[in-house]
Amino acid sequence: MGNGVIDTNGLTLGNGVRPPALRLVGGGGWPLPQPIVSTLPPVARFTADLLPDALRRYVFDVADRQQSPPDFVAVAALCGLSAVVGNKIRVRPKQHDDWTITPNLWGAIIGPPSAMKSPAMQAALAPAYMLQDEMRTLWEQRCASIADDEVLSALAAKDAKRQAEKAFKAGDRDGARKLLKEADGEADEMPPCPRLIVNDATVEKLGELLNENRNGLLLIRDELPGFLSRMEDQECQGERAFYLEAFNGDGAFTFDRIGRGTVRIEVCTVSIIGGVQPSRIIPLVRGAVSGSSNDGLLQRLQMTVWPDASSSWKWVDRAPDASARIEVDRIFRDVRDMPATADGEPRVMRFDPAAQDAFREWMESIQKEARSRTLPSALESHILKMPKTVASLALIFDLMEGDGDNLIGDTAILRALGWADYLRSHANRLYSAGQTMSEEGARLVLERRGLLPDPFTTRDLHKKDWTGLTDKDAVQSAIEVLLSTYHCREVIRRHSGAGRPTVAYEWNPNLRAEA
Repeated sequence: MGNGVIDTNGLTLGNGVRPPALRLVGGGGWPLPQPIVSTLPPVARFTADLLPDALRRYVFDVADRQQSPPDFVAVAALCGLSAVVGNKIRVRPKQHDDWTITPNLWGAIIGPPSAMKSPAMQAALAPAYMLQDEMRTLWEQRCASIADDEVLSALAAKDAKRQAEKAFKAGDRDGARKLLKEADGEADEMPPCPRLIVNDATVEKLGELLNENRNGLLLIRDELPGFLSRMEDQECQGERAFYLEAFNGDGAFTFDRIGRGTVRIEVCTVSIIGGVQPSRIIPLVRGAVSGSSNDGLLQRLQMTVWPDASSSWKWVDRAPDASARIEVDRIFRDVRDMPATADGEPRVMRFDPAAQDAFREWMESIQKEARSRTLPSALESHILKMPKTVASLALIFDLMEGDGDNLIGDTAILRALGWADYLRSHANRLYSAGQTMSEEGARLVLERRGLLPDPFTTRDLHKKDWTGLTDKDAVQSAIEVLLSTYHCREVIRRHSGAGRPTVAYEWNPNLRAEA
């Protein structure tokens, strides 16, 4: 049995497993099992200077009262505000080029169930819901007025017909015709209910809503993975193509459907915000990293944050900061009321000279890094989409605290570049999480190994359907970690006859000694 191959009880130990370079204990050539260590890359902390004062007070007030990370509140509020800006104000990041960015943002807040994701989003988006409620109230008033006018028009038409009949009998045919024509005026049509927010709509319906609300919409999903997983379905590739276009915020899209016919969406502008549990985002990260679904959909979630879980919690029971809420409501209303240009075209802003220099230097640095071939392809794709995010944030910040002209100043761009550094650290964590979750899966298998046969197969483990180990790729990744840490090793089951050998895994006998 040379060359490191051991036959025992019909099992053959293959020679392709990592060589035991550690001190051996007991028989069989087994090294000591090594600890399974999983640590997420560190992320930058959210600091107050990332926000203008008017928004900062509200964000930290909500975060303190809810004991939720301020990251969640800030990202949700900015995604909501970007939807209010919509496509009526855009930014050109170069002085002479016609490259134009629509400032709609896509974000995700990642945290465990106890992280207060939903309450944070609800509070952060309260001003957006307020605007939608105000629009609906005005719409209801207008509809009631149109309904009253229809009743009055019907009464006027009835009276005009009586008068026309009298004129006709008196021989005044032209007078009768004139009376009937005056009574036949067209009534105003009932307008569609204005919308700012959608939660769950087919893309065809979303297209109709976008045509009725040309400035764009905000898609809010309490659990974003359901939406993203649907986009992975082969039958939903048309929807995926639509959302890839909607991220740009300025293009048209056409659906051709039996039944609905042809639906053309003139301007696809969609902002997105949603919550995600870490275990639910990992399969999507794996798809992006492996290349199986690396068309850039996940990378478009540029405003993704995954802060460290807090180890402390305190009881906070105080009244909300009313002045902070009034101020943030004012910001949302002011942005809503900002007009486009006189001819109805989007207003276009550019950087002032100092801001332009800062943006150019930053963009040159990330382009150099992205082309260095030192980054995973998924992270590289994410970084190359950051210029849209930075330019959009600079525009939004300038609308909040600028002087009202069409030039974005250095205060806004420097704040946006602070966000670039902050978001980059969270992107590093996001795209590293696939390996981290593999380690978590391996630890779970190790803890529950008594529920598996020994030796066990990949199929044995997959059938258990344990949390985080519900797909074959996750199972195989966990096993790879167990192999690399000497907790188990690969064996080949040879069957009688011409059957194909089966790969199985046997546990390190030193685990029994540790137990």
